[in-house]
Amino acid sequence: MSVPWQGKYAAIALIWGSSYLLMKVGVEAMSGVQVATLRVFCGVAVLLLLLRLTRGRLPRGLGTWGHLLVTGTLLCTIPWTLFAVGEQRVDSSIAGLSNAVTPVATVLCSMVLLRAEPVGRRRMLGVAVGFLGVLLIFQPWSVERGPDPLGFAMVLTASASYGVGWTYVRRFLRGVDPGGLSMPTAQVLVATVQMPVVLVLWWWLGTGDDIATPWSLHGTDWLVPLVSVIALGVVGTGLAQWLQFDVVRAAGPTVATSVTYPITVVSVLLGVLVLGERLGPVVLLGGVVVLVASVLIGWTPRRQGRPAATAGRHR
Repeated sequence: MSVPWQGKYAAIALIWGSSYLLMKVGVEAMSGVQVATLRVFCGVAVLLLLLRLTRGRLPRGLGTWGHLLVTGTLLCTIPWTLFAVGEQRVDSSIAGLSNAVTPVATVLCSMVLLRAEPVGRRRMLGVAVGFLGVLLIFQPWSVERGPDPLGFAMVLTASASYGVGWTYVRRFLRGVDPGGLSMPTAQVLVATVQMPVVLVLWWWLGTGDDIATPWSLHGTDWLVPLVSVIALGVVGTGLAQWLQFDVVRAAGPTVATSVTYPITVVSVLLGVLVLGERLGPVVLLGGVVVLVASVLIGWTPRRQGRPAATAGRHR
């Protein structure tokens, strides 16, 4: 039985909203870099299997793969590593809140890479409101109440990397996508090559908590963290990509990217209810302000007086 796109949309919000919880559990027995590496390995295995089952193919052309090297770094390697490493220092709910900064970064990057596309006053207002929300979450006037500065900087950079990456895709990879799971599979393949290098360098530089090998775990209760990261890779990195593309095809990219809003809410709820994390009133206010900024940036008002026949052709 075919599942309506609304059901897939809700599933994506739950899956990606819970990814911050799963990463937080994972770092109890692994470093953030280990979490990101295992996530990539599990995710690429699922995506390659789905690509084969759907009879898809990977992109072709040296130039295309050159751009995929950039997008794979920006959309996979950097954010997944920084989110996991950052959650060693900040709560999962803080990491989830930072995800709402992605539309703000997208607008700023579009001003550089997509100059032909007008930004508009409403989106610029959204950028300004977004910065205000970040300041409320960080609370630079109170070191004791705000999140860890380095950890918060990491998760903010990870969220911004998504915005830069998707803008780069629109600028340089528009028109070369074979469709289906081709592009996401290729991007995760890039991360699959990069993450082992990052992991070995992290261990060699002595930042691995004195573990014996790059794949060693710390602590004795490692089963639940290990299962959590495997679930993060299989479901959150593999299956969710498939669902996301189905939503894009059925409801359009604007609706599909709006999933950022419920993801933020789900991540905060899970952090508070499951992990017992606490968010102060100023941090919550900052999260609401950032969400408002995301809505201002992503909201597309309907044009009045548009003929019905013309509207139908654009659905």
